This record gives sequence, structure tokens and C-alpha cells, in this order.
Amino acid sequence: MTVQVLRAGERPATPWLNGGGVTREVAGFPADAALADFDWRVSLADVAQGGPFSRFDGVDRVITVVQGAGMALTVAGTEHRLAQPYRPFAFPGDAETDCRLLGGPVVDFNVMTRRGRATAEVEIADFQRSVEAPENAVLLLVCLAGTAELGAADLRLGPLDAALLSNGYDDLLRVDGVAAVVTIRATRAG
Repeated sequence: MTVQVLRAGERPATPWLNGGGVTREVAGFPADAALADFDWRVSLADVAQGGPFSRFDGVDRVITVVQGAGMALTVAGTEHRLAQPYRPFAFPGDAETDCRLLGGPVVDFNVMTRRGRATAEVEIADFQRSVEAPENAVLLLVCLAGTAELGAADLRLGPLDAALLSNGYDDLLRVDGVAAVVTIRATRAG
């Protein structure tokens, strides 16, 4: 079993081309893959203004508002209000998508998987629960607010810190706040 700790303070901010915000990549596979080449990618974004989302052909997305009043996403012509934090919303990354902020800047948590290469399930935890990274998957824990602890690893995560768990990792997660538990499974070899 392996545990890789990914501290929030060590993530560089990448400004968006349209000037509407910045993204901080939490983790991705393959490591250091370009936006056109990843199997999966997880990031946090500071969204300063609304506007069109970048299109990602062949990619599925799950977005979760972490801080702020929320946003309205218009995906393929249908509006979806994401006004409450910690409620994952899944949508196709290749659909035309536009964002309108509901009351100022937001921070969002974004999980992207390339169809045919990986799938992801995003759960929100705000209590004690067991976590398991099956042999055929990786588990990414991201502390969205407060703190989270993994008992056997003697690991404490602060706000926006993360841990990537693999190779059959099994432990007890204690959350004093809110954490995202992302299970990522490869759908092809390699």
C-alpha cells in the first residue's frame, strides 16, 4: 500500500487564458500530462468571474462548489444551480458550458476523467468512515474544510491538503469538517 501526501501550499497556481480565475492541480495521471493527454485530473479552482468553460472532448467532469455563494452552470442549454457547497455535479466536458456566479467569487473542486481510460466517483464525507483503495483503483482524499486524519498512516490533512492512496490501502478516515473521497478506476490497461 502507498500513501502520497499532497499539501495545498505546494501547488502552483495556473492563471486561465481568459483571466477569469486560476487552477491548482491536486493530482493527475499520468503525472505531468498535458491537458490533452491525461487519463484523469483533479484540481481546485479560484473562479473570479463567470464565462464559458473550456471544452474537453471525450472527458467527463464532476464539479463541487467548496467556497462562495455558488454558480449557475448552463450545460448544453440547460441551467443547473450549484448554490450549496459540497454537492457534486457531473456533466460532460465536451458539452457547451457557461458559468454565472451567484454572488461573487467561488472555489470549486473539479474531477475530470477521459472516457475509455478512467472513471471517477466523488463522495463527500463529514464524519468518521472507513476508506479503501481497491487493488484496481486509486483513492484521492481532499480535505475541503477543517481537518481529516488517517489513523494507520498517522496522517493529518489541513484545509485543501490531499492524500493519494493506492495498492489496496484500507484505513479509518476521521473528518472534522468536510472531505472529498474520490475513487478513480482505470478502464483500460496501461
